[in-house]
Amino acid sequence: MTGINSIIVGVDGSDHSRAALKWAYDEAAHHGASLTVLTAWSSPVLPQQPPYGNLPPEGYDTQPANDAMAMLEQAIGELDVREPAVDMQTSIEQGSPAKVLIDRSKGTDLIVVGSRGRDGFVGMLLGSVSQHVISHAHCPVAVVR
Repeated sequence: MTGINSIIVGVDGSDHSRAALKWAYDEAAHHGASLTVLTAWSSPVLPQQPPYGNLPPEGYDTQPANDAMAMLEQAIGELDVREPAVDMQTSIEQGSPAKVLIDRSKGTDLIVVGSRGRDGFVGMLLGSVSQHVISHAHCPVAVVR
C-alpha cells in the first residue's frame, strides 16, 4: 500500500463513531493526511394521519441536514488542537451511510468507521453499516471500537 494521504471517517454521533473520529484524527496527524469527517442523513418520512396526512412543520426539509452539521461540529469540537494542524473538512451527504461511504471510498486512501452506530444492539461486534462498508469499500477500512 502506498502512503496515506486522505482519510474519511464516518460519524453518526454515537460513542463508537466518536472513538473512530479520534483515531482517524490521530492517524491523519501521524501521516500528514487530510481528514474528511462525514455524516449521511436521510429525509424523514412525511407525517401522516388518515385520511389526508398533515402539512410538514416549517423547516422540515432542512432540519435533518442542520442536525447533521450540528452533530459534526460538536464532535469535531471535542478534538485536541494539533501542531501542525490537521487539514480537516466536514461533509454532510444525503443518503444511506453505507452507500455514501462506499461511494466515497473510491477517492480516498482509508475509510474509518466505528464498530457500531447509534442503533447497534448491545453485544453486536459490528453494526450493519460497518459490516457493509468492510465488504464493499474500494480502499482499506479501519474499524474502531
